[in-house]
Amino acid sequence: MNLLHIGDVVGAAGCLFLQEKLPQIKREHHIDITVVNGENSAQGNGITVHSMEQIFAAGADLITTGNHCFKCREALRIYDNSMVLRPANYPEGCVGKGVAEIDFGYCWVAVMNLSGTTYMDPLDNPFTTVDRLLEKIDTPNIFLDFHAEATAEKKAMGYHLAKRVTAVLGTHTHVQTADETILEDHTGYLTDVGMTGPERSILGVAVEPALDRFRFRFPSRFTEADGSCIMCGVIVNFDEKCGECMKIDRIIVR
Repeated sequence: MNLLHIGDVVGAAGCLFLQEKLPQIKREHHIDITVVNGENSAQGNGITVHSMEQIFAAGADLITTGNHCFKCREALRIYDNSMVLRPANYPEGCVGKGVAEIDFGYCWVAVMNLSGTTYMDPLDNPFTTVDRLLEKIDTPNIFLDFHAEATAEKKAMGYHLAKRVTAVLGTHTHVQTADETILEDHTGYLTDVGMTGPERSILGVAVEPALDRFRFRFPSRFTEADGSCIMCGVIVNFDEKCGECMKIDRIIVR
């Protein structure tokens, strides 16, 4: 089977570009399941009902999020949808869930969503959280969207889950890394999948106000960049009988 994971979709431009390009990519690469990180899909980041619907209309089967998952007031409605995840290491009782299982008839595929805690919000420990989650998942086909800032924390999670899950795929930094590999001959790994949105930008934000904040150290109002877009993703080919990653390939679509 082939799973496609698309990196953080940024704003209206990212949603529209996803709708334009995703169907063709799915056909070309014979994709069975598509996961899209949508936590920056709303104007000014976060996710709204409208941006969620745009991502599903583009062809996503499941949406993951991250540290901006509750930025918009519509969160209570969004996370009623079982195919929209927020990080599983939010405190117990929090709205939404961090794991979804998809039934293909001949196999099940589980997708988990976790947030890192290094340079991020102080949520529950993602390593102990994932150990608890794995005790309840009864399929070898398990994918993790690990939404984290620190590359070392992502790499540590990769080795923590080596041979225990099919793939650990990082999101959040909006910059695709070139370190795709298969850990311990079983678990696909990529530190960051990348971003879907305006290419001439600083992580999807217009260059000038973001640059001014670094140059002059004063607050500046960020605006969504415009211009041509880029879509970053990763394709994981796996054996659904044992959950082993057979091949992992990055993609960039312009």
